Amino acid sequence: MGPLARAWRRLLEALAAAAAAILGATALAVTADVVARNAGLGALPWVLEVSEYALPLATLLAAPWLLARNEHVRLDVLLRALSPRAARRLERLTDAFGFAVCAVFVAYGARTALESARQGSMVIKSVVFPEWWLFAPVPACFALLAIEFARRFAAGDLSSGVGPRA
Repeated sequence: MGPLARAWRRLLEALAAAAAAILGATALAVTADVVARNAGLGALPWVLEVSEYALPLATLLAAPWLLARNEHVRLDVLLRALSPRAARRLERLTDAFGFAVCAVFVAYGARTALESARQGSMVIKSVVFPEWWLFAPVPACFALLAIEFARRFAAGDLSSGVGPRA
């Protein structure tokens, strides 16, 4: 594995670790909120709101890592029913389609985030922050997904088969 491939793998692993940390912190915050309310100490009003933002962010951060490991949602039963050659072709077709869909999300996500920043829109709830912060991870993470789909497509038969890739 070359230095670029190692750097790519480390980037995806770091994003997956960040997703895990976000989910762990969310679980701890929700637990603290429940304990505080049941102990009569009052609620932590920001916990529900922050957890609503944390869950999609963790999903976006982990998605490229899962795709690279071939552990994303897929119809393995269909691939197993096809001949190896047909399964490879279907994998390449889905990689190309995945790339195209991700490219659309990058374009629209970037446009949405930039427009929100240009307008100076703010989220005003328990926690106040610029709205574009919510949108910024979308084009970034979908760009990483597009790169991974392109990498899989270029690898050809390396992405065929069922289960994690070597």
